[in-house]
Amino acid sequence: MIVTSSNEGVRIVADDLGDGAPVLLLHGWPDTATLWDEVGAGLVARGARVITPDLRGCGRSDKPSAVEAYAMHHLVADVLALLDAAGVERAHVVGHDWGAALAWAVASFAPQRVRSLAALAVGHPTAFRAAGVEQQIKSLYTQLFVREGLGEAFLRASDHEVLRRWFVHPRAESVIVELERDGQLSTHLNWYRANLPANAFFVELPRLPPVQAPTIGLWSSGDRALCESQMTESARYCANGFTYVRLEGYGHWFPLEASEEVTKVLSDFQAQVA
Repeated sequence: MIVTSSNEGVRIVADDLGDGAPVLLLHGWPDTATLWDEVGAGLVARGARVITPDLRGCGRSDKPSAVEAYAMHHLVADVLALLDAAGVERAHVVGHDWGAALAWAVASFAPQRVRSLAALAVGHPTAFRAAGVEQQIKSLYTQLFVREGLGEAFLRASDHEVLRRWFVHPRAESVIVELERDGQLSTHLNWYRANLPANAFFVELPRLPPVQAPTIGLWSSGDRALCESQMTESARYCANGFTYVRLEGYGHWFPLEASEEVTKVLSDFQAQVA
């Protein structure tokens, strides 16, 4: 089934499959809802209702061109509108990459809508920005992403070599085709431009209300873009418990590379807090 919602005139399209406790899966850059194909199917098989949107600027959903349209408060409002449209009062919220950053924000500012939180790869926004030089070095590529035109040129250089050989996305070919459709190369990058300014690591740390939902964080040792401490230190910002799971040997896109393991971890965790 397809469910659609509208927030400020921006239409979000999501897949809605299965029955049982609702689980909301939020993708990040440079993905769409297809990131969750295997994990979502696995959760449905375990008895969950799984809602998987293409987020603002991505896939089947609307793609505003203005950078300011991607500020985090707009993205949070998209999630809440989608839950309303799906008739869901509270969900287990799962996010990867920018979807994890969004999930942290939803759990912080709309705690009444979040039964549990699972953050994959990206830790709490404050922990991320406080992670020091190691994380700053790993995030240097974002200095290109946030500059309009330069980010697009960087990603297209040498036939999209960055996605194929540096980030090593497991589905690089299909991702590249999707990014070059309907201006998505730019609208995806607007998430960075609106929420991670060039001076992000050198200004006052973001202050969010403590996360009230039980929280789990997953990070993999092969992640080139994110250091471990930005995930483990997220425990400081969780008022009702933080479980940490370290995966060995997988890269940044472990929802694709280790879908069965991720499905089991999420399902077991959600069952404990249902």
